[in-house]
Amino acid sequence: MKLRQLIPFLDTTAADWAFEARILRWLTFLWLFVGLAVMFSASYPVGDAEYGDGLYYVKRQILAIVLGMIGFNVLVHVPLRYVLGVADWVLLILLGGIVVTLLPGVGTSVNGGARWIPLGPFLMQPSELIKPFLILQGARIFGQWERLSWAVRLTWISVFCALLVGILLQPNLSTTALCGMTLWLIALAAGLPYLYLGGTAGAGLLLAMLSVSLREYQRKRVMSFLNPWADPMRDGYQLIQSLYAIGSGGTFGTGFGLSQQKLFYLPIQYTDFIYAVFAEEFGLIGGILLMGLLLTYATFALMVARKARSVVQRLVAIGVMVLMVGQSLLNIAVATGALPTTGLPFPLFSYGGSSMIASLLSAALLIRVARESSEAEVVSLPRPDRPTSKTIPFPKKKADRSRRK
Repeated sequence: MKLRQLIPFLDTTAADWAFEARILRWLTFLWLFVGLAVMFSASYPVGDAEYGDGLYYVKRQILAIVLGMIGFNVLVHVPLRYVLGVADWVLLILLGGIVVTLLPGVGTSVNGGARWIPLGPFLMQPSELIKPFLILQGARIFGQWERLSWAVRLTWISVFCALLVGILLQPNLSTTALCGMTLWLIALAAGLPYLYLGGTAGAGLLLAMLSVSLREYQRKRVMSFLNPWADPMRDGYQLIQSLYAIGSGGTFGTGFGLSQQKLFYLPIQYTDFIYAVFAEEFGLIGGILLMGLLLTYATFALMVARKARSVVQRLVAIGVMVLMVGQSLLNIAVATGALPTTGLPFPLFSYGGSSMIASLLSAALLIRVARESSEAEVVSLPRPDRPTSKTIPFPKKKADRSRRK
């Protein structure tokens, strides 16, 4: 791999990629640039008030984008089989990171959840970084389910369960639910028996109900979602301010940078509720265009999954689509009041280094599958000087007797 292949827009090999891979690459860049612009607008007032630098969050986000783009360009050039070969080890290492966040005095708590590990001035969130590798390992296990022994199956099912329980204990119910649904949909696409899928879905629902019943703040979120105006100054405040922002956008929006709700009315407006700022500034038309972007991305992801040469490749494409598009729709549903308030970021939009890197790595996996699905198969041909058993000898020509005479 050449050095310029690690730098976006300088990778001249992209011109030779398959059509779907090139389109997905440009869709990812478009999504990324729009998200960075919206994050700049949403975070500027907070950065200026808290740190005296309106670009504080933007600078840190750009650093995460640089790191993520290096990983992005590496993955689109590395054969998927090599990435699958190390996915299990990376997943286990990040699972250890999730366990570390649960240790007293080690994990850093932000907004009531101990989900981060401090690395100097930066915070690493293992539950975000693990998502692309969870997709890879899930596709690898469920895609080869019939060929695996029960010992291997139960081992990895136990690892997946431990991962979900670890994220739930941080506590982070929304990420637990997203990871669980992603694994479940990958297993569904792999054709696992409905008995297994039904039992897993029931167990997951029971675990979610148990978590909500034991944690008061989760229960309040569900109640405030049903009627946020019952407590407009406390539990329902965040959702009400989000709805005010979306309603204020009207048809064409207030204009880029002119959101009023981001001026310390809407909490955490540059992460979980960044869509409310986008909707206020770009209005209904902007929201429709954003949904069109997500729909286009999902369509091409399904096209890639349909053309995939192997079951594992197809499951990787489906898993990335669920993660990127599904998580975006869940974030929009929370901001619009269609779902209870959760802490799910908007991929490539919300502020957060771990989320940005994980999203770019996931997008790269989809592009890599698109590239491999359209490459020509290499067929070995027998050498002329080494005939094989299948070589049919030509009949020798008979001598022309008339010329002899």
